[in-house]
Amino acid sequence: MIFDRFLDTFVKVKHLDLFGESSHAKMSPPYRIELARKMAEKAKFAKKAGVLALFYPSLQNETYLVLILRKSYKGVHSAQVGFPGGKYEDEDKNLMITALREAKEEVGVPEKTVKVIRDITPLYIPPSNFMVHPYLGVSEYTPHFRKQDEEVEAILEVNLEDFLNPTNIIKTKVPTSYNVSVEVPAFKLNGHIVWGATAMMLGEIKDLLKEVL
Repeated sequence: MIFDRFLDTFVKVKHLDLFGESSHAKMSPPYRIELARKMAEKAKFAKKAGVLALFYPSLQNETYLVLILRKSYKGVHSAQVGFPGGKYEDEDKNLMITALREAKEEVGVPEKTVKVIRDITPLYIPPSNFMVHPYLGVSEYTPHFRKQDEEVEAILEVNLEDFLNPTNIIKTKVPTSYNVSVEVPAFKLNGHIVWGATAMMLGEIKDLLKEVL
């Protein structure tokens, strides 16, 4: 989709009611509902994080969304695809600032080039005990991405048309942090499997976009 057209309509999402759990459920791993119920008390004291779903124009003026492939490490999100973002720090005025700061650190996008449109439904992640607050943003300029080598394996530039294509929603088996493989709904984007919390947040973004595009 031509970015100018996307930009004209994307701003309308700020006026929409959020889909929340109805969107999340469509892309949720089968064990999540029971796990979240068991950890409901712990979730009240979860650590906080902010992430940024950034849309921008390519050099050909096509609309893209940036995701990252995380490095392999000894942790629950090793080698997974996610949004740029990270943990809330005491110096952050709010979680939107967290998302913007982390996006600059991880993919090199200056905060001043990003217009935040709105926040969407926060999502609790049981394995890491984080409450993640996602923000939708746009850059009117093609970013000059620069990955943070310590944490980011690759920057994934996802064409909007591929993201919206229903054939890119699949079911596949993945290894989990609980040492079992389960079949989960997922997005297949740029040759990568995107599942779990990121897929759930993408599900809500997709539902919002379908209302305005």
